[in-house]
Amino acid sequence: MNRTNRLAGLLGCSSLLCAVGLAWAGAPIAVITYHYDTFRTGWNTQEYTLSASGFPANFGVLATVALDDQVDAQPLLVPGETIAGAVHNVVYVVTENNSVYALDAASGAILVHVNLGPPVPTPLGCNNNAANVGITSTPVIDTSLGRIFVIAYVNGASGAPPSYQLHALNLLTLADAVPPVTVAATHTLTNGSAFTFNATYQRQRPALLELNSTIYAGFGSFCDFSASQSRGWVMGWSASNLTPLAGNQLNDTQASSATDFFLTSVWMSGYGLASDGTNIYFSTGNSDCNWLVNPEVCPPESTWNAVTHVQESVVSIEPSLTKLAGVFAPSNVLELDENDLDLGAAGVVVLPLLRGSPELGAIVSKDGRLFLLNLGSLTTALDTYQLGNGCWCGPSYYRGADGIQRIITSAGSLQTWQVSQSPSTALVAESTTSTIPASEQDPGFFTSVSSDWRNAGTAIIWAVGRPSTSPPVVTLYAFSATPVNGTLPLLYSGYAGQWPNTGGNANIVPMVANGRVYVAAYQTLTIFGPGGAPAVAAPAVAVNDKLAGPVSRVTGTLQSVKGSTLTLLTRSGTNLRVDDSAAIANERAAGLVVGQAYTVIGPKRDPAATSSWRATSIIRAKPGQGAWPSDQ
Repeated sequence: MNRTNRLAGLLGCSSLLCAVGLAWAGAPIAVITYHYDTFRTGWNTQEYTLSASGFPANFGVLATVALDDQVDAQPLLVPGETIAGAVHNVVYVVTENNSVYALDAASGAILVHVNLGPPVPTPLGCNNNAANVGITSTPVIDTSLGRIFVIAYVNGASGAPPSYQLHALNLLTLADAVPPVTVAATHTLTNGSAFTFNATYQRQRPALLELNSTIYAGFGSFCDFSASQSRGWVMGWSASNLTPLAGNQLNDTQASSATDFFLTSVWMSGYGLASDGTNIYFSTGNSDCNWLVNPEVCPPESTWNAVTHVQESVVSIEPSLTKLAGVFAPSNVLELDENDLDLGAAGVVVLPLLRGSPELGAIVSKDGRLFLLNLGSLTTALDTYQLGNGCWCGPSYYRGADGIQRIITSAGSLQTWQVSQSPSTALVAESTTSTIPASEQDPGFFTSVSSDWRNAGTAIIWAVGRPSTSPPVVTLYAFSATPVNGTLPLLYSGYAGQWPNTGGNANIVPMVANGRVYVAAYQTLTIFGPGGAPAVAAPAVAVNDKLAGPVSRVTGTLQSVKGSTLTLLTRSGTNLRVDDSAAIANERAAGLVVGQAYTVIGPKRDPAATSSWRATSIIRAKPGQGAWPSDQ
């Protein structure tokens, strides 16, 4: 991609003419993809209303829109659309009920609403998601075609298995512009056999990407369940007619494993597949460890080889999805696998190319390391920092009026890093801000940046913290991007919705455009802006997390594993012995790591029994007890 197109992509347009056209006189901008651009910078360069140097004192809530389910995707926006005879700037929001909404961007009025089919309730018994799983990933919009592309997870009728349906919806009517297609694929393994995509075991979570008129999507697993059946995929389809690409990427093509534990998921906490216009970039999760055979012993060496097995990696692939262009993995791949410390819990941000600089990318892993990478030569990291927390999140990027490139990380605390080019390419810590309270969900949160890129002092870093109170609420934060004594001044914080599903991380990305901020949460979209009302928390949502039938559930911290018996330290302070053999045999057990929290489900338990309780499933729980489901 040439520099003209790179600038256009960074400004949210498909051509420089579009970018220049939007820049004049503060005309409304479009937000047509996750984190504003295919680089996934999270940077709106054309925000002329909201400025850190003159932040409005009357900033507040302009409208709250009721929706039909939880929202895990980032809202998108297209200005100047004529719907039902009136011109609107339109915000698009999708829910886990497989609903797509077109809303007036100012008032929140619902202009069009469609439902794409019944969602799948608690797939495979995995609770690391909403109670319904429908549309999880952020869609992508093609304004030249007038379409929004979404992938819906649809429950099968009369006992039929679920399927993923890719839709190309008309932006004005939300009707299918072309017939939807069922996601399907096969890939050849190293022994020549064919491995077939199975929607029952695959989770579509990363934001969609459009590149060169092709729509791309990544797939992972549900709670690491059915690890013999689930492998990480990347697939593509023509934007014009949804014809699938001839090639696809399967991250583990090895035909056999001593443990039948494959995975290598592409999940990235919902972060999007990224592109510099030449290649596609994503990260992968764990594989290769035999917790499910013997939790105390893992393979003596990794089978990672950068060709047929690319777990715990940053992957660069050509758009045809037939050839890897580069792979980076930390040197301790086996340790990451053994301890479920997915590099792929976070996404990859691509830094827009500057003259004289290599093309750079950045990612933060679950074990809290920030890697600065040369994307043109994915061998070793150019620079590495150990942060205080792991990252179920992804970086943002912006360039200040001083011309310095900056990376924003959010692994527990909010930090900014300058990218130095002399004497070598490296990261320089600029600020650390711990104003956002620690969450009882997994560490990390998501950010975006708004600024008038021509003027100093305008840049604002926006963040939505994960819930940390009871009832669990989410909060919108705004910080000046200009540090004062090493910290970022807080400009605003306010209630932005609720998140009763504490078992699934609130991967909320604030979308900022045209003087307003949009935050989607549980059954709501909140619109913020100048002239708004003070943010007031709504009445708490009643949470019903009870399981149906004669079953019990207990959450605790894993103390030990001996043979087929594990010991949990429960929230009441007692030790519970659990027979994990059935859960392991049925592949309904997450990787077991001593010291981590797990939720165990099984037949109705007699608290007075002295024998081990038999588990039917074992699910990784959140680190904070406030995010644990109730025992029953």
